[in-house]
Amino acid sequence: MTTAKTSTGAFSISQLASPLARLMIVTIFLLSAVGNKIPQFNGVAEHMASEGVPMPHVMLAGAIVFLLAGSASVLLGYKARIGASLLLVFLILATCFFHDFWTFEGAERQAQMIQFMKNLSLMGTMLFLMANGSGAGSIDSRPAPPAAS
Repeated sequence: MTTAKTSTGAFSISQLASPLARLMIVTIFLLSAVGNKIPQFNGVAEHMASEGVPMPHVMLAGAIVFLLAGSASVLLGYKARIGASLLLVFLILATCFFHDFWTFEGAERQAQMIQFMKNLSLMGTMLFLMANGSGAGSIDSRPAPPAAS
């Protein structure tokens, strides 16, 4: 671990890098919920129905909850393993329903394969967070308060 001396003691580069990394990871999920799914709820639900998603309005509401709760959890590093698992479930379902590249031909097949691979990479990120936790600068990594005597 790289450290530098400051007036308050040792500073770890991971204390800056880990929160920044968590922000970068969740930005795609937050913008998906706030910039697309919430303001275009009915249109997104119609698209989901056309892709064969059962109960699209209910599933979309659930997806929005998973996106927002999972993102907040990972970003803050509070119960980040649970938040990452919510995002993993979202990714698995979204990938299966919307990025089934093997059912397409030509340029659309290539475009869907890219989206599939992006989601596969994000699934790996969620598994990494579930296995290793949220890292430095997170609520989960704060030391426990001393026990009352």
